[in-house]
Amino acid sequence: MTLSNNLPGCPAQHDTDALPVNIAQALVRQWISPLVATERVPLREALGRVLASPIDSPLAVPAHDNSAMDGFAFSSAALQAASAASTSSVPELELAVVGRALAGHPWRGDVGSMQCVRITTGAWLPDACDTVIPHEQVEQTPHAIRFSAAAVRGGANCRRAGEDLQAGQIALTAGRIVRAADLGLLASLGISTVNVRRRLRVAFFSTGDELRSPGEPLDPGCVYDSNRHTLFALLQRMNCDTLDLGIVRDEPAALDAALRTAVAHADVVLTSGGVSAGEADFTQTLLQTRGEIAFRGLALRPGRPLTFGRIHPDKPAESPADGQLDTTRATLFFGLPGNPVAVMVTFALIVRDALLALAGAQPQPVTLLGARSRVLLRKRAGRTEYPRGIASRGSDGQWQVAPTGSQSSGALNTMSEANCFIVLSHEQTDVSPGEMVDIMLFDGLF
Repeated sequence: MTLSNNLPGCPAQHDTDALPVNIAQALVRQWISPLVATERVPLREALGRVLASPIDSPLAVPAHDNSAMDGFAFSSAALQAASAASTSSVPELELAVVGRALAGHPWRGDVGSMQCVRITTGAWLPDACDTVIPHEQVEQTPHAIRFSAAAVRGGANCRRAGEDLQAGQIALTAGRIVRAADLGLLASLGISTVNVRRRLRVAFFSTGDELRSPGEPLDPGCVYDSNRHTLFALLQRMNCDTLDLGIVRDEPAALDAALRTAVAHADVVLTSGGVSAGEADFTQTLLQTRGEIAFRGLALRPGRPLTFGRIHPDKPAESPADGQLDTTRATLFFGLPGNPVAVMVTFALIVRDALLALAGAQPQPVTLLGARSRVLLRKRAGRTEYPRGIASRGSDGQWQVAPTGSQSSGALNTMSEANCFIVLSHEQTDVSPGEMVDIMLFDGLF
């Protein structure tokens, strides 16, 4: 076994059984090299995938000058001419209507200096026109319009060619996770296929003789396994391919077989339970013989008994084709706690960013908001704490937060009721009512 704590700010004598969260996050980043295999997928299958290369715009967006609203298009020179010819401080302007421009049906005729064309939103601007006045701001006759020259400025209500994107400009950068708006953007550029990194393959299982799957009889002293279902949901939200290896008994042979299967088929292995100091916790012993442990334990509540390392493959394999699992790589291992809430906390703080980095995604830090604590929060320095809470807007419009009921790391009910974590930093102490704290909203996280 290799136990590493050679990090800036992490001296050799550091208690690796209580590693600060920020040091653990830095160590995980050091052990990750992004996957390189890519594949080209149809546009609609790119949602949630990681772009493998930047996408340059093949055309200007918009492709031509066009109207931003329904109205009348004309040359701004008419405004200047009206001001010069009138003795009034607010001159009136009359323009002859010579044609009509519709989206997809541009006006091809000439437009004189005192003429205009009726135009709809998105329609090409005729060559001589650079201004649009909305139709509700004019008086109309069958063949002309009349309006105050002060009602519109030159160049108003027009979209210029290339103002969103120039041809050849980078539209989306490599490492971006494709969102719904990105699909629309790519479609607007005429792009039908996208080069993306292959999906991460994550194997997971729960350990413990006391665990039963939902639907099975619940024997005395046993509990239903919730962690596999939680992990499945979290991994699905991250668009990972998953391999559920079920419940593994607290037996070295069974655990070894599960780890071998996971390493053969996945980039990452997640387990829950079996990584603390209990008599039946064999996982760490197996890791010591099959790989390396970077750390085992965090100064974190809930989530202290987390182990991170890597498992080496049984034997080298031939170089795989693109899109196939590289069995020459070590497989990352996260031994998560057994308590359900601790699983979610450690996933959010440690595993999530590791999976994003391994997938080649750009860093996506979770947004923290400031909120006023509604109650006294007890906290001792020396560990980071993430009590779950309910955040809401106060009468003054400011965010406020209070913990949900029980903060036991096994109480999933209060986790389900919560909409945020209250973030209490490593050296922070008690928080008084009315004092500001950071909160991490669940929306977009779970």
